[in-house]
Amino acid sequence: MHELLKRAASFLGRFKPPEGWRFRFWWPEEWWRKVALVVLYILAPLVVLDWLLPPPIYKGDIVSGVVMDRRGAVMRIFPVEDGKWRMRAHLDGIDSDFIDALLAYEDKRFRDHGGVDFLALARAGGSLVSAGQIVSGGSTITMQTARLLEPRSRNILSKVIEVFRAWQLERRLSKDEILELYLTLAPYGGNLEGVRAASWAYFGREPDNLSPDQIAMLIALPQSPEARRPDLRPQAAIVARERVLMRLAVEGVFAPDLAKESAEYPAPKRGSFPTLAWHASDEALKRAPSPDNIRTTLDLNLQREVEQIALRAAGPTRDGAQAAVMVVDIATREVRAAAGSANRASLGGWIDLTDRPRSPGSTLKPFIYGLAFDDGVAAPDTRISDTPRRYASYRPDNFDRTFRGDVTVAQALQHSLNVPAVSALDAVGAQRFAAALAFAGADLSMPLAADDEAGLAIALGGTGMTVRDIALLYAALGDGGRALPLVWLEDERIKAKVSKPVATQIMSAQSALQIVDILADAPAPDGRMPALLTQEAPVIAAKTGTSYGFRDAWAAATGNGYAVVVWIGRADSGPRPGVTGRDAALPILFDVYDAIGRVLPARTTGPSLRQEAPGGHTPPSALARFERANAPPQIFFPPDGSEVFKDGEHTSFVLSAQGHGKLTWYVDGKPLARNVAGDTVWRPGDTGFYEVKVVDDAGRTTKARVRILSPDGN
Repeated sequence: MHELLKRAASFLGRFKPPEGWRFRFWWPEEWWRKVALVVLYILAPLVVLDWLLPPPIYKGDIVSGVVMDRRGAVMRIFPVEDGKWRMRAHLDGIDSDFIDALLAYEDKRFRDHGGVDFLALARAGGSLVSAGQIVSGGSTITMQTARLLEPRSRNILSKVIEVFRAWQLERRLSKDEILELYLTLAPYGGNLEGVRAASWAYFGREPDNLSPDQIAMLIALPQSPEARRPDLRPQAAIVARERVLMRLAVEGVFAPDLAKESAEYPAPKRGSFPTLAWHASDEALKRAPSPDNIRTTLDLNLQREVEQIALRAAGPTRDGAQAAVMVVDIATREVRAAAGSANRASLGGWIDLTDRPRSPGSTLKPFIYGLAFDDGVAAPDTRISDTPRRYASYRPDNFDRTFRGDVTVAQALQHSLNVPAVSALDAVGAQRFAAALAFAGADLSMPLAADDEAGLAIALGGTGMTVRDIALLYAALGDGGRALPLVWLEDERIKAKVSKPVATQIMSAQSALQIVDILADAPAPDGRMPALLTQEAPVIAAKTGTSYGFRDAWAAATGNGYAVVVWIGRADSGPRPGVTGRDAALPILFDVYDAIGRVLPARTTGPSLRQEAPGGHTPPSALARFERANAPPQIFFPPDGSEVFKDGEHTSFVLSAQGHGKLTWYVDGKPLARNVAGDTVWRPGDTGFYEVKVVDDAGRTTKARVRILSPDGN
C-alpha cells in the first residue's frame, strides 16, 4: 500500500505549475510530490473507510406502520418495536413553508455545501472564542442526520466522525433524501421521533398545512426535545417557539407582526394517535411489503360507522358479547369495512373475530340448495319433505322442534328448515360440497376424522368458518356465483386489475339468481318494512344463522352491490341462551346497509335481484318432488320416535313411505304382506316398542322406532 501511494505521488509530481505563475518559488518540484503523497495518504484511507464502514442509513427504514383508507386518510399508526413513534417523512407531504423555515433557521446553505458548512463552523468557533460559549452551532442538517444515525457524546472526535459521516451521506443520498431522513429521525421528546409523529401527537394531523406557531414549535423541539416538551414543560416550549419566530422574522420568512401574533398561542397538548380499523390495520400490515403509508381498500367514513354499529350491537349486553362485521364491494371484492370486535376493552376485544373459525349455523344453506339446483335434483318450487328423518345415527331436527310436512324448497330456505337442508346436502354430497367451498377459497374447519355423519351436519353449522369466508361466499352469491379472493390493499387491487384472476364458479348464474330471489322474499327483521313495499330501500337477500347452544348469531346478505356479514357472540365460545341470528344479528345487518346507503354509492352486479330466472320457478315434472336417485326410502308413517295409540284389539295402520321400486315392510324382522289394494297394513299386538323397517328393491333400508300405547296411555 505504501509503495502504491509513493508511485502515485511520483506520478503526480511530474506535473509542475505554469512557468509564469508568480508563486512558483513556493512550489519546487519535490514539494509537489510531497503534497500529492499527503493527499493520497488522506484520501485513500477515507475511501477504504467509506467502503468498510458505510453509514447506517437503514435505521431510517425502521419506521412506524401507517395504515390509510382508500383515499389516503390515516386510520391507524403503529409504534416501532422499540416503542418509538417514528413515521417516514416525505417532502411532498410536508408544508413547504416549514421546509423553508427549517433551512433558514438551521442550515441556510444546505442546498450548496457538500455536507459540511465550513463558514458556519468558523463562525461557531469564533463565537466560542469570543463569547466563551456556543452562540450559534456549526452543524449542518447533514451532520445532524449523521448524529441521529449514530448518537455520540459531544467532543472534538465526535465532531470529526460527524464530518466524515456527513461526507458519506452526501455521496450516497440526494439533498431531498437527506432532508427526509433528518425529518424522519429528529427527536421531539419522549418516544416521538420525526416531524410527522410530532405533528400527529401535538396537532392531530399530518404536517402538510401548518400555521406559523406550529412551524416554529416543530423547529424548536429537536434542539432540546426533553427540556422543551410542550406536554411537560409548556412554558419552556413557548419561550423556545418565540425565539424561533423572532429569528425567522429577522430572516424574512415571516412578517414581524405575524411572528409576534403567533407567539401568543398556548403550548399544544399531546393527543393520541389514530386507532380506527384496529384489526383490519393488523391485517393490512401483515399483507403489505412495507409499513410506510399502506393504502387499503377500506373507506374511513364507513369504517367509522360500522365500528359504532358493532359497539351498539354488543354494548348493552352484560355477558361479554362481541360483534364482528365485514362489508365487501361485490364489483371489485374490495373490503370496504371490517370490524374485528366491538370493544377492545372488553373480553376478547383484542382478537380479530373476522378471522376466527366459528360455527356458521344455517348460513351455508343457500349454497347447498344452489348446488342442488345445478345438479337438477331440485328447483325453488320443488316439494320437499320436512318430517323426521334419520341418517344412520344422525337425526336432524328443526330449530323450533316442529315439522311442517311437505314444503317447497323456497319455503324451506326462507324459514331455514333443517331437515330439508340436510336432505339436499345428502343429495349433493357433503364431501363434494365442502370441496366446492374450499376450491372457491372458503375452507371449512372440519374435525380431524370427519365421516359422512359429520359431513351432513355441515348443513346446520357442524363445521367452522370465518366471517371472511362467509363474506367471500355471499359476495359470490351476489355476482352470479363467481367466487374471487377478497382485496384488502390498493396494491392488491392494482395487481388484480392487471392479472385478472379467474373466478371459481360455486354455482351457475341462474341458480345464484334463484337463491338470491328466494332470500330477498324472506321475512324482514322486526320494525323493518319489506323492500318490495318501499321504493327507496335496497333489495337485501339475507340469511340468518344460529349455532348449536346459541354460541353464534349470524346474518349474511348480498344486495345494493355489497355483501355484508354480521357475527355476534362471545370470544370464548360461551353460550348466550335465546340469542338468535334473526333477533340479534339481522337488525344490525340492516343498520349496516343503511350506513352503506349514506356513505357509499349504490352498485349493482350481475342480473337484477328481482329478475325472474329463465323458465320461472315452476319445476319440471321430474322435479316436482325432491328425491335422490340413490337415497334410501323415507318413512312417512309411522315417523321415527312416534307414539301411536291403539283404538282397540283390531286396530290397524296403513304404512306409508317414499322410495324407488318395490318397497317391502318389516316389523321386528317379520315381513308384512300387502292387501288387495296394494297397501301394507300393520296390526300391532301388545303395547310396547316396535322396530318398523322398509326396504326398497336395491336393498336400501330405513328404520323407525315406534311405541304403541293403549287408549289410556299405557
